Amino acid sequence: MSRSKSVSRTTSLPARVLVAGLYSFAALATGNLWAQTTSAPTGAAITLPQAFAAAWARQPEAQSLDLRRDAAEARRQVAGSWTAQPPSLDLSGKTDQLSKNQGSREYAAGVALPLWLPGERSRQGALADAESKAVDSRVTAAQLRTAAVVRDAWWNWQRARGEQSLARERLVSAQKLAEDVRRRTKAGDLARSDQHQADGAAASAEVTLAESASLLAAATQQLRALIGKLPDEKAADGPETPPAVPADFTALDATHPAVVELFDRAEVARRSADLASVQTRNNPELLLATTRERGAFGDDYQQTVTLGVRIPFGSDSRNRAKLGLARAEALETEGQLRLERERLAADLEAARVRVESGRKQLAAAEKRAQLARESRSFFEKSFRLGESDLPTRLRIELEAVEAERQSTRARIELAAAISALRQALGLLPEQK
Repeated sequence: MSRSKSVSRTTSLPARVLVAGLYSFAALATGNLWAQTTSAPTGAAITLPQAFAAAWARQPEAQSLDLRRDAAEARRQVAGSWTAQPPSLDLSGKTDQLSKNQGSREYAAGVALPLWLPGERSRQGALADAESKAVDSRVTAAQLRTAAVVRDAWWNWQRARGEQSLARERLVSAQKLAEDVRRRTKAGDLARSDQHQADGAAASAEVTLAESASLLAAATQQLRALIGKLPDEKAADGPETPPAVPADFTALDATHPAVVELFDRAEVARRSADLASVQTRNNPELLLATTRERGAFGDDYQQTVTLGVRIPFGSDSRNRAKLGLARAEALETEGQLRLERERLAADLEAARVRVESGRKQLAAAEKRAQLARESRSFFEKSFRLGESDLPTRLRIELEAVEAERQSTRARIELAAAISALRQALGLLPEQK
């Protein structure tokens, strides 16, 4: 009998040492990674809107916004000017000094004023206004795309945090149970096989904790790459404000950033086509010049004034490519707008159903977790009194852990579903 005990001891100890070594290695690796990232600036507990603001500040669209607005304003000022292009100055002189040298001199100075083509100025102004609106809608759509990426990384990080918290609690509970079994085994109340089962459950909890630490480190680095700093462990994990879902999805055409961006792009393309339709030739020029001349030495200088107009000939072939490209861009953007509306309607319906399903899942999961906690309390007491065996106690413990995990996941999934619904509605992150 003593020999069998020694054999079981020599077979179980290396397994525990191996698992503990695996956990120590994973913890050391994640600890080193955490130590490397803690050098990044950290502040108070970060929220989802703060994470989005930090991520948006790092985006190229945010950094180039002022320059794009300045360019749009400059185009609008050009459309409001009196001439199609800046005036040009023409200076010339004529002399016979290198040939006959009889004193013939002529000096001319003139100004050329490019004129607008019929209808060109108003169409240029409409195009400048459309481009100015397109700048703002492009930025808003870029913000929404950034919000989608941040939301995805944020809730992945929250899932990983929840898994590690549950794994840590499971390890503490398993170690406590293993210690209790060890004392009772020494007292002769339980067999050594029971101790092996309890130690195996504790080792399994250590492995789960190590795996959760690795997943949390990966999720943390993904979020850090977006916001530029290490998120605080005490970050808020509450859901965003549940939005009101409109009964008619067509009402989103005037507010959804993705739709507004495509609409403004299509408007720019249409205005460009309108402008190209009147730009069939180069701009005519109004010429105003003065000439001062004399015929020979001793003659008086004569002053003359010249007023003229230069009208270029038009060519349909030269304008056809520009007009065709603008019309093709307008047609393509309008097609994208139609497809985007259909996609957004489908995404919105799916997100709405996901939120409703998430609420039901959370209610059921919380009820199961409450029942599992009560059952664990009952069997803890009965196990201490010797009224139930260890396998039953371990099964109840695993069921309680799984119920807590399901409840935590359901809570996070509901919050993620609300974020997805706000994303489908074109709303940026907002905390309660």
